[in-house]
Amino acid sequence: MTDAAAVAAVACLLGDRSRAAMCLAMLDGGAWTVSELADAASVGRAAASEHVARLEAGGLVTTETQGRHKLVRLAGPQVAELLELLSGFGPAAPPRSLDAVRERRRLAAARTCYDHLAGRLGVAVHDALVGRSLLTHRDGLRLTPRGRDWFAGLGVDVERLETQRRMLLRECVDLTERTPHLAGSLGAALCGTFVAEDWVRRRHHSRTLEVTPLGERAVADLLGLAPADLAVR
Repeated sequence: MTDAAAVAAVACLLGDRSRAAMCLAMLDGGAWTVSELADAASVGRAAASEHVARLEAGGLVTTETQGRHKLVRLAGPQVAELLELLSGFGPAAPPRSLDAVRERRRLAAARTCYDHLAGRLGVAVHDALVGRSLLTHRDGLRLTPRGRDWFAGLGVDVERLETQRRMLLRECVDLTERTPHLAGSLGAALCGTFVAEDWVRRRHHSRTLEVTPLGERAVADLLGLAPADLAVR
């Protein structure tokens, strides 16, 4: 398949509003049943199954069967980052309800971009890592020796991450803040630590995150960030 044909194939898959809605729902990084995706896209279950089959054939999602349910996930972080990037193009539809306004504000404040921190929280954490010389842009984005020790103190096995095929470090331009947050396997590991330590809490089937009081203390101690820096409330 030529590059042009590959781009056209992906564009065709995401050009359908229902399939686009399903993919955007899965940006939370979780596994969704076909019935849940049907609800997210406001289509019937049979139509949802057909859409999932086309998305899987196109390499945008993966599926696994558990009991009577088929669980569907985005195929990986590259797909999530493509969706996040595409979401920034075109005019944003105005929210139609107070709940939608609140959800948009929560997404801008703190969310996941598939498996790493995004929104004002993600950007603040990224900037603090750079400001404290834990990351450096010298010769490209790199982890400093001090940064290796810092992540090791969180229980992150950087050497193991470096053996994986996924890039260790990369910057992802935040959809709402328009400045970078930390992606790559290290960004995913940091987000995992935030969740595991109850510094942030996920809302069911939503990308939004709530920073806990424990999390506020943790980022203050570890990164010198105050609640006003996060601006997530």
